[in-house]
Amino acid sequence: MNRRGRANSRPPRTRGTAEFTAPVPTAPPLPAATAFADLDMPPALLAALGAQGVTVPFPIQAATLPNALAGRDVLGRGRTGSGKTLAFGLAVLARTAGRRAEPRRPLAMILVPTRELAQQVTDALAPYAQALRLRTATVVGGLSLRGQANALRDGAEVVVATPGRLKDLIARGDCRLDQVGITVLDEADQMTDMGFLPQVTELLDKVRPDGQRMLFSATLDRNVDRLVRGYLHDPVVHSVDPPAGAVTTMEHHMFYVNGTDKHATATEIAARDGRVIMFLDTKHAVDRLTRHLLKSGVPAAALHGGKSQPQRTRTLAHFKSGRVSVLVATNVAARGIHVDDLDLVVNVDPPADAKDYLHRGGRTARAGASGMVVTLVLPDQRRDMNRLMTAAGVTARTTQVRSGGAELRRLTGAQAPPGVPVTIAPAPAEASERGGAPKPRRRGGTTRSRRPAASEGQQPRGRARVAPRRGAA
Repeated sequence: MNRRGRANSRPPRTRGTAEFTAPVPTAPPLPAATAFADLDMPPALLAALGAQGVTVPFPIQAATLPNALAGRDVLGRGRTGSGKTLAFGLAVLARTAGRRAEPRRPLAMILVPTRELAQQVTDALAPYAQALRLRTATVVGGLSLRGQANALRDGAEVVVATPGRLKDLIARGDCRLDQVGITVLDEADQMTDMGFLPQVTELLDKVRPDGQRMLFSATLDRNVDRLVRGYLHDPVVHSVDPPAGAVTTMEHHMFYVNGTDKHATATEIAARDGRVIMFLDTKHAVDRLTRHLLKSGVPAAALHGGKSQPQRTRTLAHFKSGRVSVLVATNVAARGIHVDDLDLVVNVDPPADAKDYLHRGGRTARAGASGMVVTLVLPDQRRDMNRLMTAAGVTARTTQVRSGGAELRRLTGAQAPPGVPVTIAPAPAEASERGGAPKPRRRGGTTRSRRPAASEGQQPRGRARVAPRRGAA
């Protein structure tokens, strides 16, 4: 059963995602920037951006950074993959530069809903924090509490945290927020949906009342209204995407399948050349499909809340490196995961609502790339899926498909799996010991050849390099 107590075959629920009326700022916003060099940022930070090849800001960065650097509260909406991390991260680092935090008393706090997103934010900001000699601490569940306490004790100017673990450290006396002058809530709508709101408000009540607050999300619906009204002062509001987060480079398909053929259809899609994320409702369903794919000869790995943090980190590393080609996941992978050259997302189980659909789909077609979202729809789910797509503001092409069919192959590259079981060895030191990422090993001694995946920041194959590189983080 999933977090709503629904069985695997339940039809999707069309929870409303109506937007609240955003506040109108009394002071006009500053004009958007056309280049990072035009912004009031430390020279070392500008040099680090240049070294990373990041010179032209994405729209959400161009709109929000001038105001965030000026100390204004900011309410920003941009779709997943639009560059929100640098939009708030560069402002946090620039405004913290030159200061030194006391032990256990960070100067800036970035709250996120998931461990994966916390690590991604930390990794994205790492080269810029190092350039400014700022220390960061990542505080999430599933990892050593003592190690995180030590990082805070040693002093960290910026803490990136999930609310629950940060509360634990505060309760132990390992962290105080009275010096936090800059607070960011990333994916705030998800935090309210996941029941984090009491924890988030408790943490916000502990930071400096005169500090700067920034709230960023892919959707701004009525769930975040309390945070905006209660904690943002005269915020500058920027929305660089339509409410539904529609992406012109993303194709949407609903595949009508029969219940007896759904499993075989999903297997053939997974066996395609190229990577794919497949979403299911429950961790048990994820584990079952992963085991089936491995037995069928498809390199796959499972990601869900029942895995330990080291397992989840290793699984994501294997997927990003191309060691496994299929990530089978619950909604834990719907946010905070960026993989270059990922062109297909499959909802094996339809999402619960429009918001989940948009965030699952947001794993592809990121930073201007193209991608496809496919949802497998059983006959009794068609009406609810039509309502969900309307609520999401998405027009999807509907196609009746079957395993082995020509349309399935043409649209997704589906093919019959090899049938030779594959084993993904978990040894974490294999890559360094062998001088590179190890290949999937098959029982019987054969290895299936797959196209290597583009590494982080590397231009995908078959696409012309575009210069200058924009702020895609």
